[in-house]
Amino acid sequence: MRGPGSPGREGGEEGQGVRGLGPRDVVPECRRGGEAVILSEGDLILWGERIGGEVERPVFLGLRGQLGAGKSVLARAIARGAGVEGTMPSPTFNLLFRYEGRDGQEVVHMDLYRLRDPEELWELGWEELGHGPELVLVEWPERAGDHLPEDRWDIHLTLPDPGSAFRRVQVHRSGAPPHLPGFPVQLESS
Repeated sequence: MRGPGSPGREGGEEGQGVRGLGPRDVVPECRRGGEAVILSEGDLILWGERIGGEVERPVFLGLRGQLGAGKSVLARAIARGAGVEGTMPSPTFNLLFRYEGRDGQEVVHMDLYRLRDPEELWELGWEELGHGPELVLVEWPERAGDHLPEDRWDIHLTLPDPGSAFRRVQVHRSGAPPHLPGFPVQLESS
């Protein structure tokens, strides 16, 4: 899935923002590698809502981290930012939920934790994802094996300390996905 801001498309070369966003408003991973940030749960939610409201579609976001790291919290915040209203149950048992966001844009929320074999993805309609104005959120994307799209963001969430109210967030870019908005706080060195 390619979007505006991809090399060779309107919006600039890698590391530049789209639609007037400056380089500081784009996740710095676009320019360099290895940055991380420590976010409170409140800041994680604010960043997620900003992603949902600003990122170009189609976009694929892999949400990685151990149980309790905040993947579902971030997924719900992104969906709210995209205009999804109401409760969003965890897709752990159903594997996939679809929601309607603003302007008919769709938010797809998947949880692959219970996937036994990557080949089961085809039963979920995996090959149809990301071909329209969709925001695709996948928890436990590593369970998809080699079936992950080339153009995607992987967001890694970890707990700095057991029971912490904060999350360490690292963002990794694969291919040429649309740019993400920047973190709501300054970066630390990783």
